[in-house]
Amino acid sequence: MLMRSRKLLFATTVALACLGGHAQAHEYKAGALTITHPWLRAVPGSKVGAGYLTITNAGSTPDRLTGGTLTGAARLEVHASSTEGGVSRMRPVEGGLEITPHQTVTLALGGYHLMLMDLNGSFVDGELVPGTLQFENAGPVPVEFEARPVGAPPPASHSHTH
Repeated sequence: MLMRSRKLLFATTVALACLGGHAQAHEYKAGALTITHPWLRAVPGSKVGAGYLTITNAGSTPDRLTGGTLTGAARLEVHASSTEGGVSRMRPVEGGLEITPHQTVTLALGGYHLMLMDLNGSFVDGELVPGTLQFENAGPVPVEFEARPVGAPPPASHSHTH
C-alpha cells in the first residue's frame, strides 16, 4: 500500500510539473507590464510570419513595444494591418506601440501584430519558440511564442505567471 501511494504521489508530481511548465509559458511579467499568450503562425515554407500577444500595463507610466528578436527570424517588427477601400495593407508602427497606464493592448489578426521577417525555416505546431520583446522602459523581456498552424484559433486564456 505504501509503495502504491509513493508511485501515485510521484506520478502526480511529475504530471503537475509538466503541466505547470507548459502553463507558465503563457504569461510573463516585466515591471508593471504583463505579457500574455505569445503565439505565432506556423506557415511551412514562408519567409514571413506574424506573432500575436496581449500586453497589460498596470502601472502609472506609459511604455512602448518597439520590436524584439525571435529565434529563426532575422527581424521582428511591430506592424499594423488596415483595410482601406477594400485593400488590406500592413505597415510598420513608427516609434513602436504605446501601452498607456491601465491599458490592455491585444496584438491580433487584422490589427497590430509582430511581423516576423526572413524566417530561416518552418515552425512546428505546438513548438515553443524563444524570443525577446523590446520595450522602451521595461527593456528586453524574454518570452516563448507557441507555434500554431494557419486556421487554428489563438491560444485559450489562462492566468499563470512566468
